[in-house]
Amino acid sequence: MGVEVKSAYSGEVLTRLLIRATTGNELVNRGLIRLEPNVATKFYLPRVKTGKMLQKRKEQPKDEDSKGDFEYDERVLEPKEFMAFTTFNPRSFEGIWRPWQPTGELVFRELPNHVQNELLAELGKVVDFELGWHFINGKYGKTDDELFDGVLTRIVADEEVIRVAPFCGTMKQKLRAVYRRIPKAVRKSSNVRFLMSTEDWDKYDDELTDQSSKGSDTTGTNPKRFKNIPIEDLAAWPEGVIVATVCGRDLKTNLWAGVSMVNDFNAVKIGPLTNAGEKYFFKMLMKADTNTAFGEEVVLYDERDYFGAAPKELNFAAAGGTEAVLVTACCEYSVTGKVAGFSYERTETGLSITAAENTGGARGGKFTLKLKNDTKQAIEITVSQEAKSAEVTQGGDGNEQQGD
Repeated sequence: MGVEVKSAYSGEVLTRLLIRATTGNELVNRGLIRLEPNVATKFYLPRVKTGKMLQKRKEQPKDEDSKGDFEYDERVLEPKEFMAFTTFNPRSFEGIWRPWQPTGELVFRELPNHVQNELLAELGKVVDFELGWHFINGKYGKTDDELFDGVLTRIVADEEVIRVAPFCGTMKQKLRAVYRRIPKAVRKSSNVRFLMSTEDWDKYDDELTDQSSKGSDTTGTNPKRFKNIPIEDLAAWPEGVIVATVCGRDLKTNLWAGVSMVNDFNAVKIGPLTNAGEKYFFKMLMKADTNTAFGEEVVLYDERDYFGAAPKELNFAAAGGTEAVLVTACCEYSVTGKVAGFSYERTETGLSITAAENTGGARGGKFTLKLKNDTKQAIEITVSQEAKSAEVTQGGDGNEQQGD
C-alpha cells in the first residue's frame, strides 16, 4: 500500500509540482488563458446577446414596442480526469550521485525527503511539457493520448468561428488576411493576440529581415507584432495555423481552462510499489478542460488539411486504363517520379494517371506530390499493375518473357 505525502513535507512538494502540473505551460505562463481552479464537475461560461435596442422616443411605450431580445446560452468547462504514474528503483542512484543515495540498512533503505523533492521536480517537468501540448492540441477520447479537448480542438470544431480560406502566399499575406477578418470591436481590444507556431514565426521573421527596407538587423530578431497586435509563438502550436482572438487571465478573455485542485493528501502518493519490493511509485491525479467563450470572436486560418489526395493507391488490370486522383491543395504543388508503363496528366481537380497495356510481369512504382512553398509536406501515390496472363506471356520456348 502506498504511503501518502506527510504534512511536514507536502506543502513544498505540492507547491512545486501541482503548480507546474496545472499552470506550467505556455498558454498559462504567458497569461493567454483564464485558469479556473477548483472545478470539480462543471463550470459554466454564460453568454448573453441582444439585438438592436435603440428606437424613436414614445411617450407611452407598450410591450409590442420592445426591441432587443435577450439570447442566453452557456458553454461548459467539464474537466476530464487523468493521472501521472511512474515507478523507479531508488538504488539506481547509489553509483550516480552521492546525495541521492538511499539511507539506512540495505534491506530497510528509504528514499530521503529531499530526494523525493528533486525527483518530483523532474516528474513535474515531464508533466509540464505534456500538459502544454494537451492544452492546445488535446482531444478527448479513449486512449492515453486523448485526455481532454485543447483550445485549438475547440476552435476548429466551433461553427461560429470566423474562417479564412487557405491560400499560397507569404506569412505577411496570411497575417494580413487574418487581420482583416478580425471584428472591429475585437481588433480594438488591447488583449487581442495572434497565436501561431514557432516555425511560422521564424518564417515571418525571415521575411521581415530579408526586406530591402524597414527590416531588422540580420543579427537581431524583429518585434513580434503585426499591425501593432502582439504575436505569440507557441512551441506546441501546429505549423500552418494562425488564430486571432482576445487572450488574458481576466474575465474578458476568450480562452478558458478549468482544472481541479484536489486535497493535498489525495493529490500525490509516493511509496513502495509492493511491500516486498524495492521499487517506488509516484502517482498524481488531475482534471482539466478548455473552451472558448465566443466563437465569433475567433479568426482561424488553418492550412493543415488542405493538402491531400484520394485515392493514394491505384491498381490497374493488365489491359491498362486511366484513373483519376482528386488533389486538394492550398497552393501550387509539384509532381515527380517516373514509373515504367505509367503516365500522368494534370487536371482541374488533380491528376489523371494512365497505365499502358502490360505485356510482361507485374509492375508499379510511386509518384510524389509536394507543395512548392513547403516541400516538407509530401504525398505519395502508389501505382501497380497486374502481370499479363500466363497464356500470353509464355513464349514458344516455354520461358516467361520479362516486362519492363
